[in-house]
Amino acid sequence: MEKNTNRTLDMTTGSAVRHIILFAIPMLIGNIFQQVYNLVDSVIVGQFVGADALAAVGATGSITFFFFAICNGIGSGGGIVVSQFFGNREYQKVKQCIANTGYIMFFFPLVVGLVSCLFARPLLQLLKTPTEILDVATGYTQVLCVGLLFVSLYNYASAMLRALGDSKTPLYFLIITSLLNVVLDILFVYTFRMGVFGAGLATVIAQFISAAACLIYAWKRNPFCKLEKADFVVSGQIIRKIVYLGVPLSLQFSLIAISSMAVQRVVNSFGTIVVAAFTATTRIEQIIHMPFQSLGSSLATYCGQNFGAGRHDRVLNGYRKSLLMMAVCTVFLVLLIYVFGGPITALFVADEEVIALGKLGLRISSLFYIFLGLIYVVRGILNGVGDAFFSLFNGIVEVIGRFTIPILMCSYLGFGEMGIWWSAGVVWAISGITAWMRYLKYLRYATR
Repeated sequence: MEKNTNRTLDMTTGSAVRHIILFAIPMLIGNIFQQVYNLVDSVIVGQFVGADALAAVGATGSITFFFFAICNGIGSGGGIVVSQFFGNREYQKVKQCIANTGYIMFFFPLVVGLVSCLFARPLLQLLKTPTEILDVATGYTQVLCVGLLFVSLYNYASAMLRALGDSKTPLYFLIITSLLNVVLDILFVYTFRMGVFGAGLATVIAQFISAAACLIYAWKRNPFCKLEKADFVVSGQIIRKIVYLGVPLSLQFSLIAISSMAVQRVVNSFGTIVVAAFTATTRIEQIIHMPFQSLGSSLATYCGQNFGAGRHDRVLNGYRKSLLMMAVCTVFLVLLIYVFGGPITALFVADEEVIALGKLGLRISSLFYIFLGLIYVVRGILNGVGDAFFSLFNGIVEVIGRFTIPILMCSYLGFGEMGIWWSAGVVWAISGITAWMRYLKYLRYATR
């Protein structure tokens, strides 16, 4: 099998900056469109149903993220293994890894989805979700949990394609399905008056189409995804490697989700107005994460291929260039928030009190974006070289911070509700510095 096709990209030669940027741009656009699912739900629900409905949607965010995170870490681990096999020219193992990751990504979400539907209401009650929005929030959570399999299958297909250097194909299907999600949201929420349930149903339908289209296209067009009978043999060695990298990533994502639930519990204690403002700023900052996340994911593939090929010098070069790109991006995003934070928040809800609170919260957290970028850059490199257990440790650090710092700042240091946004920045700083210190250890190893 040829090492390069029009559906793959070998990153072990050529300009590091060019590879990282050209690979990251489609991922950035794709990530933004993926977040459109949540944004459209929030904007349409907030504008057409009201602030209480927006709060109900926001109250479910940390819980649904928790269930999605459990499954998606395995897909990320499988992608890292594929990129390392690809960089080392072990093409038969690439195909076997794609097949074995698929087994896990199909059956595991079925179990998690069932459990999540059963425990949605108790979890929302545990988070002190306001009584007036509990029923609506429960229904919305359960609808999204039905779509967990579709989310996992899409992320599986896109992770495999990206590991092989194809970051464009997943983008195309996300654009189409995101536009479909907008149409369905307007149809179900505005026209049919189905409320929050309609927004969730629109999202699930769009996710199903995205997953099916991406899987079919990958099977038909990417040579590594055209699996033969021999590729479907269950390989204990490959599964162990996937699990070795994927489970720590799943635990890391899950721990972050659990810590987000802890923050949500603090937020819910301040009432519906604060919940609505926090929901709006969270949706906005999901977009803020996207450039950093795309850069980190691009680095994971780039470093995975080069680490597999034994090119530590290219890994280090990629880190230095990515750090500079991250810094430039941070300056732009901070300026954007300070100038347009208020109008952007107003897209979600018309309540002036919510808008003012959201604007101030965004300005506070933007002061810490540099640390957020550092987290993604360093994690991307370490995940690419196979150091997934650090991600777990870094997730534990973040969990401890999210459990303790919001309570400390909101209840004991006199920050009140604004401590929610200050604490988010402080946690980013702690996690980012911890990640950077771990990278320094890898740097000493790679330059020996």
